[in-house]
Amino acid sequence: MTDDIILREACVENLYQAISAEKNGAARLELCMDLSVGGLSPDTGLLRSVLELCQIPVMVMVRPRGGNFVFSDEEFEQMLHDVDTFNGLGCHGIVSGILKPDNTVDVERTRLLRDRAGELDFTFHKAFDLTPDKEKALEDVIASGANHLLTSGGAETAVNGLKELNRLHEQANGRITILAAGNITSRNLPDLMKQTDIHEFHGRKIVEVN
Repeated sequence: MTDDIILREACVENLYQAISAEKNGAARLELCMDLSVGGLSPDTGLLRSVLELCQIPVMVMVRPRGGNFVFSDEEFEQMLHDVDTFNGLGCHGIVSGILKPDNTVDVERTRLLRDRAGELDFTFHKAFDLTPDKEKALEDVIASGANHLLTSGGAETAVNGLKELNRLHEQANGRITILAAGNITSRNLPDLMKQTDIHEFHGRKIVEVN
């Protein structure tokens, strides 16, 4: 795979990182806060600034707290409200997802989030990697209406999960875009590209940051 047909999505949690990522070649941003817990919904002021100062598409995390991905009714209502708010501010997509207590995909609630996002792109995030049956979980994510699936193939890193990432890409068969993630950096990306037909990659250091 050649470098000119891949897409690099940079995960950022402040304005400086967002501007630097765009400057250094990121084609899309995922904006969140508190990556120490895997990312949470960002501040609306931060989102406004990123949208104002960056020209590339901005995906926005919708996750009300750290911990598991099983949310109460009240938390779910907050997530729906956040989707409305971020959509109204002009973001380009939503990054979210909900699991059931047994860590299977909560298709119904995720579909409601996806529908609430309207014409925005929708990425089901790495909660997927907690699911016990990846083959079934992929079908559930597709049924939810998501456009992208952010995953490391259930492994700690994309390098370790590459075999499963390739299997998921084959299973998806164009019905959803696999967005490979898991400690992908500007240094290990070229080698990963040689071993997969996946063409979208995500990471905190997917491009050099000044």
